[in-house]
Amino acid sequence: MEDAFKTIIEACGEDLSRPGLADTPGRAAKAFQFLTQGYAQDVDEVVNDALFPSDSSEMVVVQDIELYSLCEHHLLPFIGKCHAAYVPTGKVLGLSKVARIVDLYARRFQIQEQLTMQIAETIMEVTEAEGVGVIIEAQHMCMMMRGVQKQNSVMKTSAMLGSFRDNPTTRGEFLSLVNLQHR
Repeated sequence: MEDAFKTIIEACGEDLSRPGLADTPGRAAKAFQFLTQGYAQDVDEVVNDALFPSDSSEMVVVQDIELYSLCEHHLLPFIGKCHAAYVPTGKVLGLSKVARIVDLYARRFQIQEQLTMQIAETIMEVTEAEGVGVIIEAQHMCMMMRGVQKQNSVMKTSAMLGSFRDNPTTRGEFLSLVNLQHR
């Protein structure tokens, strides 16, 4: 990867012997390895058996989970927040594990639509919930820094599974709790 960054930097017209760039290919390679660490992880490793018995059948919401990902079309960042909720059926997921599931998929080359669905499907599968709702709001550097250059654009995507899809009351409660219904 370091050699690839050397090639890219030189192709941009820069001189790698310049002091400010001498170590950049190595730093860039380490940064990209960190930004794509989701490829080296799997759901079982991330969840790590953090499922706990619970009699609760009320909605669990984790809001404003920050996320950082790379657009698979331009390899530019998109940055935002994820709101995830589920209705448990006998077991709940450790709180930090919801955020870790978000990172597992965000730390890969992505499109926001797919990221949203991957998070929802994984939470549904792991918890065996009655339903799952996930909303992501993000700003895409590929739209802000290049192309149409729209600085204030925000993309919102949702995935509603089970009772979140089938029951308008459940969906409405989720939207109300994350305060998106009237934004």
